[in-house]
Amino acid sequence: MIRYRGKKKVLDKVKEFDAFSKVPEEYVDSTPVGGTFSVITLFIVMWLVYSEVSYFLDSNLVFKFMPDTDMDEKLRINIDITVAMPCSNIGADILDSTSQSVFGFGELQEEDTWFELTQEQRDSFEAVKYLNSYLREEYHSIWQLLWKKGHGSVRATIPPRKSKPNRQPDACRLHGVLTLNKVAGNFHITAGKSLHLPRGHIHLNMLFDNTPQNFSHRINRLSFGSPANGIIYPLEGDEKITQEESMLYQYFVEVVPTDVDTTFETIKTFQYSVKELERPISHARGSHGVPGIFFKYDMAALKIHVYQERENLLQFMLRLFSIIGGIYVIISFVNFVVLSIKNLFWGTPEPHVRLVEEEVTKPKPFKYNPLLMTPELNVPVDLLKQ
Repeated sequence: MIRYRGKKKVLDKVKEFDAFSKVPEEYVDSTPVGGTFSVITLFIVMWLVYSEVSYFLDSNLVFKFMPDTDMDEKLRINIDITVAMPCSNIGADILDSTSQSVFGFGELQEEDTWFELTQEQRDSFEAVKYLNSYLREEYHSIWQLLWKKGHGSVRATIPPRKSKPNRQPDACRLHGVLTLNKVAGNFHITAGKSLHLPRGHIHLNMLFDNTPQNFSHRINRLSFGSPANGIIYPLEGDEKITQEESMLYQYFVEVVPTDVDTTFETIKTFQYSVKELERPISHARGSHGVPGIFFKYDMAALKIHVYQERENLLQFMLRLFSIIGGIYVIISFVNFVVLSIKNLFWGTPEPHVRLVEEEVTKPKPFKYNPLLMTPELNVPVDLLKQ
């Protein structure tokens, strides 16, 4: 307890009170070596603080599986597919297990185009194709980068065509967004337009039996839900080109609901895995079926919850302060060792020797006394007597 009786205020005395003793400045010997180590220490501490803060904010990703109980949620599918047939010869529809009318799902836009890409479009598509192929092969080693930095931000899009060929369009681009029920379904593209019935639909493909059917296709985009960082869409950048007519392409898609809760986004989305099968349709050779492109999707019973697990703030602060203190102690020890070696090999003058040299070289002050001065020489009398 501090008790003070005087004219000064207690607050002023508290300000003057210092519990930490300091070394007087006259006992501190500043050296270039010490200054150099001080600067090095400052930069090391700043770099370590930045690294620790970045590591704390980075955190760890945790993937947790849990049952999917949200059955009333809608399933959004994003489609952008180019088929090597005119739009008048093909039709696209969806049929799910509820047999709901397809008019409630939305409608895809049909755009006549040319299947052959320009050089600029080919370069962009090859970039998408290469990127997704690389991610599928190397996903095990870069998954942290995908989820934290964002694969969605590097997904390329095909630029619009700047020059048009001097021929009729030979392909059809189907693109748009459909909102589906969260149940198993079948999205397909076949020859002929479809007629919608109360509990389904039929395709008038019998009108195109004598028409060449080329189902070569290019998938620019096929994803479920909203785009999210870290999710790989395996079919994007896929291209199938065939010289045979009446080919059947089947894609079996397993859709997994995914809840993403990270620093930069909180979103409900979907990711999927796919298996594919293709074969020519020839009734004469016993290969029966309907030519076309079929995406048969089904919902997984489990969903994935992705979230970030951070370190405790108190543990982070204690580790940060211990690192700073440890660096200070280590640099101080290194500084002492370097100064000791420097003094051992090069040597420094002793303190009393320096004081003697300062006394010899320092000029003594001249004391002026007007009573001892002579008017002729203006010199002290004592000096004249000597």
